[in-house]
Amino acid sequence: MQLSKLLNNNLCGVSSLLFDNLIQMKRHPLLFLLLILGSFTAASQSVTFILQSPNLPDSSKVYITGNAPQLENWNPAGVEMKFTGNHTWQQQLQLQPQNGLEYKYTLGSWAQEGTDTAGYPLQNFIINVANDTVIKDEVNNWQKGKKAPVAGGITGTVKYHRSLKGKGIPARDLVVWLPPNYDTAKRKRYPVLYMHDGQNIFDPATSAFGNEWRIDETADSLIRSHTIEPIIVVGIYNTPKRSNEYTPGKLGSAYMDFVVNTVKPLIDQTYRTKPGPKNTATGGSSAGGIIAFMLAWEHPQVFSKAICMSPAFKIEDIDYVDDVLAYQGKKKSLFFYIDNGGIALENKLQPGVDKMLAALKAKGYKEGKDFYWEKAPKAPHSEAAWAKRMPTALKLLFPAK
Repeated sequence: MQLSKLLNNNLCGVSSLLFDNLIQMKRHPLLFLLLILGSFTAASQSVTFILQSPNLPDSSKVYITGNAPQLENWNPAGVEMKFTGNHTWQQQLQLQPQNGLEYKYTLGSWAQEGTDTAGYPLQNFIINVANDTVIKDEVNNWQKGKKAPVAGGITGTVKYHRSLKGKGIPARDLVVWLPPNYDTAKRKRYPVLYMHDGQNIFDPATSAFGNEWRIDETADSLIRSHTIEPIIVVGIYNTPKRSNEYTPGKLGSAYMDFVVNTVKPLIDQTYRTKPGPKNTATGGSSAGGIIAFMLAWEHPQVFSKAICMSPAFKIEDIDYVDDVLAYQGKKKSLFFYIDNGGIALENKLQPGVDKMLAALKAKGYKEGKDFYWEKAPKAPHSEAAWAKRMPTALKLLFPAK
């Protein structure tokens, strides 16, 4: 973290007396830095995680991961726990105060995470970090190197494009969902929705947590009932570099270039699309929500619509609100569907969502015409929650004609 950012983040928590002393110490920059760093460290809380797993051999390596940098941001082999005897593992971490810290236990991969008695992945554990605390959890069942059983499957026809390469980013797969009657209506062309986190949108067998967005079932039902026009949906798989690829920065720019100049041309050449921006949309959630916004904002000649569910517009080191406010050009012909929930991590995202909505209004975008915002107060940050809100998004972006 840059020193300037560290200072900006932490001077507000320094007492007035300490602040006065610091001003007097401007001749001693090293001591000044040490005091500021001490103030930053003091703001963190000691959280001890204790896991008991009676059915797990004592020789097992157990890991904890979650939605915080100290938990390696959902890297399933990020933080190894220490065996303390009698089927018990422990790890102590210094965490910044926050509401809705989510975490899980694994044996080193998502194919070896804790499950319920039926073999389904456990829901995320959720705690609020406010004070030094000890957390005790118990996991009795684990996946043993195989995918957890999942219900359902893919509705409709999908095609796969494997290991598509991009410049400066890892190769990845694409999955393409085709609307009903695509194979029989040979002369018909279709709008396209490009979705990020592609392995999570159709198939529970490939989804990271065994739950998917059900876009296949939702789109199929809405198309057959003539509620939306028939569309093609492209799922672009994520990679271990997801966090950087989906946020502002060098990898974010490389990912957008990949979508615009590699993925879209392939889809337009292979399938019967309507290639213009009026019929091209993009969508995602969380970090995927901000990259969807960025793609439309920075490439309006390609995309005219974006679905931004639970977007990380402005949180911690991520900030795209200032980019929108800094724009001085002509108003762009864009429509944004934006939403967010109200539980745990969703509360942390709310200030950034509020600021982006205000930024759009400041730039002349009108709610109900140029953007739509929905708040789901009881919704968590999950695929199941986004699946429930997807029908509204699809109706707004692709209404039946």
